[in-house]
Amino acid sequence: MAFDRRTFLGTTAATGAAVALAGATSTPAAAAPQDAQGSGPRTYSFTVMGTTDLHGNVFNWDYFTDAEFDDKAHNDVGLAKISTLVDQVRAEKGRRNTLLIDAGDTIQGTQLSYYYAKVDPITARRGPVHPMAQAMNAIGYDAAALGNHEFNYGIPVLRKFEEQCDFPLLGANVLDAKTLRPAFAPYSMHKLRTPCGRDVKVAVLGLTNPGIALWDKANVQGKMTFPGLEEQAAKYVPKLRSMGADVVIVSAHSGSSGTSSYGDQLPYVENAAALVAEQVPGIDAILVGHAHTEIPEYRVKNRATGKDVVLSEPLKWGQRLTLFDFELTWAKGRWSVAKVAAKVLNSNTVAEDKKITRLLSDEHRKVVAYVNQVIGTSTQAMSSAEGPVKDVAIIDLINHVQAETVKGALAGSEWAALPVLSQASCFSRTAAIPAGQVTIRDAAGLYPFENTMEARLLTGAQLKDYLEYSARYFVRTAPGDAVDPAKLTNSEGVPDYNYDAVYGLAYDIDIAQPVGSRITGLSFQGKPVDPAAQFVFAVNNYRASGGGNFPHVPQAKQLWANSDEIRNTIIQWVKAKGTIDPAQFASVDWRLTRAGVSVF
Repeated sequence: MAFDRRTFLGTTAATGAAVALAGATSTPAAAAPQDAQGSGPRTYSFTVMGTTDLHGNVFNWDYFTDAEFDDKAHNDVGLAKISTLVDQVRAEKGRRNTLLIDAGDTIQGTQLSYYYAKVDPITARRGPVHPMAQAMNAIGYDAAALGNHEFNYGIPVLRKFEEQCDFPLLGANVLDAKTLRPAFAPYSMHKLRTPCGRDVKVAVLGLTNPGIALWDKANVQGKMTFPGLEEQAAKYVPKLRSMGADVVIVSAHSGSSGTSSYGDQLPYVENAAALVAEQVPGIDAILVGHAHTEIPEYRVKNRATGKDVVLSEPLKWGQRLTLFDFELTWAKGRWSVAKVAAKVLNSNTVAEDKKITRLLSDEHRKVVAYVNQVIGTSTQAMSSAEGPVKDVAIIDLINHVQAETVKGALAGSEWAALPVLSQASCFSRTAAIPAGQVTIRDAAGLYPFENTMEARLLTGAQLKDYLEYSARYFVRTAPGDAVDPAKLTNSEGVPDYNYDAVYGLAYDIDIAQPVGSRITGLSFQGKPVDPAAQFVFAVNNYRASGGGNFPHVPQAKQLWANSDEIRNTIIQWVKAKGTIDPAQFASVDWRLTRAGVSVF
């Protein structure tokens, strides 16, 4: 049943009003037989399936390329594929011996999800039902944790999505800012009926990322607060056990590495799933999300009990389905967990479920037509393929649009005379603008994230620090060593979106030097940058709020902010200009060097 937030907030936790009970008679196949005298062990097995970071993927389709999704590993994506896997597991285990949960980041990421948030919004009067709600309801999800990207479109869109779901959205560490009471259901409780002993009660505790307070500050400030995962887990897990939970599963939109991308901006760890397992006794398994990595099974020993907690993170976008297989034994009037194991299934091994593709075929066709609208022309083709290692025109386009937008916004202000710089990353190595007609999907493909834009005030010295930090992205390579572009980037796991090129400055990056001593020849309009000079910096809200832990920007004075997605700003810019001409904005202002010699 769907969680009723009004009912929950009107009751106390002691009444158990936060509990959503699910389950009925299970098939007896999961129970082990007793011996002839009926005195043998009574056991019960069940499976919890999990997805995470679906990011608006229903179909095995890439709206940015207008073709079936594919990557180097030939992964497939989407809930239609997941649905087929779920049906297979339910057929094998028995429908009543399974649960299906998710660990968040559901309603943002594709043009399908964007369309129903912005173009034909679900919040409109008599608006549509969100495609992700339709698909997840049809598949039969039992619960889902909130992800940080759930808040990207604002709380009204999230609340409408919550209303449309037949399952609860969980967030034990999402509190009303004024009352400090839960803003969403902290947990759900599910009954699995067994052939022997009493029902098994499975509690699912939802936790999300405290970084929401920074990344979506404009949407949540003064409305919701986000305490740490460990803190809230320590509060709720004992409560769930006292309510009779035989099994406690955490669905956490938080990676397992114990790291944070926002430095000391918040007193909480971003990727805290393993810390929760280690520090909070009473948890049997954790479905991990947020980090976009694949972890079939990872065991963490709890400090207090010495017992293993099993973690699993299925790959993003519906590429994998996690299976937690539980074995329980009945003794002394209670069920106890004897064994937990986890694995992942690959969605590229099955066909899409036609009941899902048929259900949402109209929505899919609308979005395909939308993204293929022609909005302008380009005088030449541009590609991001070399963007991670070279100053390419397509990244300059993003930066030019951002800088021009900020200049226009600050016109007539006290900051109007300051030079405007801009940052952008190679968000997608497959982004391209063709020569000739340019469509919405071409322009939108440059910026696959829902980031918005800000303007911050920085000095020349701070920009130098910023660039030095960004340059850690490159693998140190001595003069004379062979250079393989494919092995030159992502040093120490830094993702492409955390390497920024700064537009408006000229500089070299000496990759033969150690991190922190790589930026040389830093200049503005042909002159060395004065460390004390002031610049306006056009920057996305993720970076401005501490994402990537870049120096200075989060503390810098905010001069302007915009609520429109950068992606949409690019689309509107192309529409207004009519023609994209790289000769008007593209130039090679940064390069990789070794001992003063260009690498390429």
